[in-house]
Amino acid sequence: MNKSSQPLAELLRPQTLDEYIGQEHLVGEGAILRRALESGRIPSMIFWGPPGVGKTTLAHIIAKKTDRQFFVLSAVSSGVKDVRDVIERARMLAKPPILFIDEIHRFSKSQQDSLLAAVEKGLVTLIGATTENPSFEVIAPLLSRSQVYVLKSLEKKHLLKLLDNALITLEKDYERKIQLKEIGALLQISGGDARKLLNAIELVVDVLAEESQGKADLIISDADAKRCIQNNLVKYDKKGEMHYDVISAFIKSMRGSDPNAAVYYLARMIEAGEDPLFIARRMLILASEDIGNANPNALLLANSCFEAVQKIGFPESRIILSQTAVYLACSVKSNASYMAINKAQEIVRKTGDLSVPLPLRNAPTKLMEELGYGAEYKYAHDFPGNFTEQEFLPDEISKTVVYDPGKNPREEEMRRNLRNLWKERYGY
Repeated sequence: MNKSSQPLAELLRPQTLDEYIGQEHLVGEGAILRRALESGRIPSMIFWGPPGVGKTTLAHIIAKKTDRQFFVLSAVSSGVKDVRDVIERARMLAKPPILFIDEIHRFSKSQQDSLLAAVEKGLVTLIGATTENPSFEVIAPLLSRSQVYVLKSLEKKHLLKLLDNALITLEKDYERKIQLKEIGALLQISGGDARKLLNAIELVVDVLAEESQGKADLIISDADAKRCIQNNLVKYDKKGEMHYDVISAFIKSMRGSDPNAAVYYLARMIEAGEDPLFIARRMLILASEDIGNANPNALLLANSCFEAVQKIGFPESRIILSQTAVYLACSVKSNASYMAINKAQEIVRKTGDLSVPLPLRNAPTKLMEELGYGAEYKYAHDFPGNFTEQEFLPDEISKTVVYDPGKNPREEEMRRNLRNLWKERYGY
């Protein structure tokens, strides 16, 4: 056996755009990023997307394609001094190097500020990678000087290609034929993350090869994959892929109204050194998405938690995080507002920009008044109970129900009020 000492994911890292798997909307023939690379003019950029979809690999390819020196900083372990050291080294180079910052959303404002002048002057070309929305995590001056590219989750066809490539390499390393009898478990374990998929298949093959000394072929089933991964979880998670599994379990525990599990997973994240703002932000989203108008105080508390964590940090913020997690887990749940905006967006995508009814239109000019803009609008406060029935939706979607109140005391009260106001119009 001639197994390489390098991890499989590193061995199979693509070196060119043609070898790169996925993100065709960015690097396929004629796509925007490929065109920029072929022109030789690349801006500073932010790659935003889920883990394991090729952000780091794409940065490496860009550096190689443009013949630039490649500096890497991790926002978890690097500070302002490290940024300044790179900038000083960049001044000595003939070509502006690529400065790749992984998890740039974890850089503080002062750390991001330290990058500004170098990016603005073109001393470095910044490539930041983030799983978080850069609109919230990257300071506005830096964001305005960078192009944001959204990377998508890998599709099944991409993952199958990765498995094909992995088997070719592993068969050479182990000098044995490897057959994938089933792939469902491997795809499920990966969660669409290329690195997790390659780590998983490498571990499974390693374990099965050790167990089956002397046998010619390795035949991998779903049961084999699950057993090997479960029994070697620490080895499998050597690069911290469980980070996303734990935050997922934390959210699902609160959504499922289990404060015990929620605080347990919170403790896991705290002990692992997770960014407290990352945790608070997730709770802020859950307060609206999963609780909403069933308990509007949940959003207020989650927002207060986020602001408090910003002010005090660890270790004290763990208490505030715990209080909020318990409150959200114990709260009555409703996703009615979340479903309402999803349905409304679906209607907009299907129907386009429908005409706003004339009574609802603004009429800032005389001509608009003559054309009927704002005519026949009924000012609600002029009527008993501050309500009078009128049409607010475009004619084409009149009487469409978007918001369906949840089955909880607060929203049932809202339902009764809507039924009283609108009678049979919306079927409340």
